[in-house]
Amino acid sequence: MSDRKQVTARAAADTEQQRAVSPAVDVFEDASGITLLADMPGVPRDQLDLKIEGDALLIEGAVQQPTPDGLEAVYAEVRVPRYRRSFTLSRELDTARIEANLKDGVLTVRIPKQAHAQPRRIAVTSG
Repeated sequence: MSDRKQVTARAAADTEQQRAVSPAVDVFEDASGITLLADMPGVPRDQLDLKIEGDALLIEGAVQQPTPDGLEAVYAEVRVPRYRRSFTLSRELDTARIEANLKDGVLTVRIPKQAHAQPRRIAVTSG
């Protein structure tokens, strides 16, 4: 491959890596916290990254395109998505206790509310 084609291919690959698709996400809230369900088909656990930056939750993941052993794609029309989505989190959520699970292309993220933000029952005595 000529130097010019290699540079063009590398520039196209760099641009493709920077482009990101926003995954579809459902958000559910109950009395004890929120649950996010993000569709991220084809993203393996080792290519998934969840981060808390300030008051934001950042979800990133890359799909791995399978290639035959010993071969490298010179030209490909199949676009391999990179997912990226961020959410601003309320201060009443406890970011230290976030739990995440990836199964069958669906990322489930559970963020509980802080103890002081959860409803609590107050006992009433008579007399």
